[in-house]
Amino acid sequence: MEPTSDDPATPRRFTRSNELQARLHELVPGGAHTYARGADQYPEFMAPILVRGSGCRVWDVDGNGYIEYGMGLRSVTLGHGYQPVLDAVHRAIADGVSFSRPTELELLAAQDFLTLVPGADMVKFAKNGSDATTAAVRLARAATGRTTIAVCDQPFFSVDDWFIGTTAMDSGIPTETAAGTVRFRYNDLPSLAAVLDSDAVAAVVMEPATALAEPEPGFLAGVRELCDRHGTLLIFDEMITGFRWSAGGGQAVYGVRPDLSCWGKAMGNGFPLSALAGKREFMELGGLRTDHDRVFLLSTTHGPESGSLAAFRAVVHEYRTGDPIAKMEHAGRRLADGVNAVAADLGIAEHLQVRGRPSCLIFLTRDLDGQPSQAFRTLFLQELLHRGVLGQSFVTSAAHTDADIDETIAACREAGVVYRKAIEQGSVDGLLEGRPVAPAIRRRAAPRRIAEHE
Repeated sequence: MEPTSDDPATPRRFTRSNELQARLHELVPGGAHTYARGADQYPEFMAPILVRGSGCRVWDVDGNGYIEYGMGLRSVTLGHGYQPVLDAVHRAIADGVSFSRPTELELLAAQDFLTLVPGADMVKFAKNGSDATTAAVRLARAATGRTTIAVCDQPFFSVDDWFIGTTAMDSGIPTETAAGTVRFRYNDLPSLAAVLDSDAVAAVVMEPATALAEPEPGFLAGVRELCDRHGTLLIFDEMITGFRWSAGGGQAVYGVRPDLSCWGKAMGNGFPLSALAGKREFMELGGLRTDHDRVFLLSTTHGPESGSLAAFRAVVHEYRTGDPIAKMEHAGRRLADGVNAVAADLGIAEHLQVRGRPSCLIFLTRDLDGQPSQAFRTLFLQELLHRGVLGQSFVTSAAHTDADIDETIAACREAGVVYRKAIEQGSVDGLLEGRPVAPAIRRRAAPRRIAEHE
């Protein structure tokens, strides 16, 4: 029997979710296997534990149904349980999942990938984005004989020491490791030129664009030229831009070819797969056709398992024969226009805004003084959850229909009324049911520390 509590008028109860979340904290550090999925990213005692999804809808253990945004941390573009992908996976795994030698599927998947990314000559598959990005860094260091890495001032690149050592969660990482990574600013060529001036930088690691930041005219070409001038490799992180900006990623949209690029997330419509791709002269350093010292590039037991590669090939087929990006962008434009119109109508447009690329939207939540506010963000999340909308952002998929968007806009109108009340009274006091959310990457567990056996 299907859960029936999709009606926004039905009270949302999270009794079973809270019980399971408490148990997760006993067994799993942080209560989730991904920091961005943690309960501290949601209103307190309102973090649903999910059991299934279909299209853009998900259901939790308490029977609550939601329209989901974020879609598996941006990894699902076609919708949950997308049948052509599932069919391809079923066919593949019926013949086995993991073998002691390469399969023909690995060759076919590599060919598919390289037709999408013509700027790359070779590709190697893995299971998560951090492995691919760290492999690119290692390759760049080997190719240049340098050790310093320049990263753009963008949120996240890897769980590995070379990047996490530069964040607030740097405990356990040698200071000398963190010192080997320097930063520059997006759309600021002089800031990049300054860090490259020493000629000690092995690689520039950056996303070609983000939800809120498009490259200014000439910026990416300028990055390319600076890297060439200083003998530095250019690495594009295409985890989000790949299959969301275009099937060929940001490099296809903006026409700038990196030396290496790193992929993941939506490659398999939620099935675990990542990739490192790049120019042959660099990728071959991890192969058997080089006279140089070999680089330990990527070597994973599960990187080429058949299920995810079959999912990837089915995703490629959908992108070739359909236009999922156009569907995501259509849904995103309608959603952004609708929610922003609601905020304007309620007189809170300066405090609640939806911004970003239509296929990768975020919502901005500001307090009475116009400052970004975790408390007001939490209030908005809380009110959306009560009305059957789940998401830390408004990242759409091709499965979001006009009806789904209309339902979401209606939920945002009701949530906006509560938000306006908080603005009028100057705080969320009496409206927010628990502690505010906190940044996923922070030094201390406070302000959302969980007491033992809580």
